[in-house]
Amino acid sequence: MSEIKTYMIIGRINKPNFKIMFKKNVRALKPEHAVEEIYKLIGSKHRVKRFHIKIMKIEETVGDEKR
Repeated sequence: MSEIKTYMIIGRINKPNFKIMFKKNVRALKPEHAVEEIYKLIGSKHRVKRFHIKIMKIEETVGDEKR
């Protein structure tokens, strides 16, 4: 059985009038699932299309780090 891990995703939103860096912790089974969750969360909150979101780094966090 798989274990749920916490991944820290670092990236940026690059729209013509809106450019910002982000760092977000997401719980998922695999890094691919964490990236999909980021696309879903950022896209719905900031009304950003997937091609405007650039994922720069994905790393697994140890323990219960909250940021």
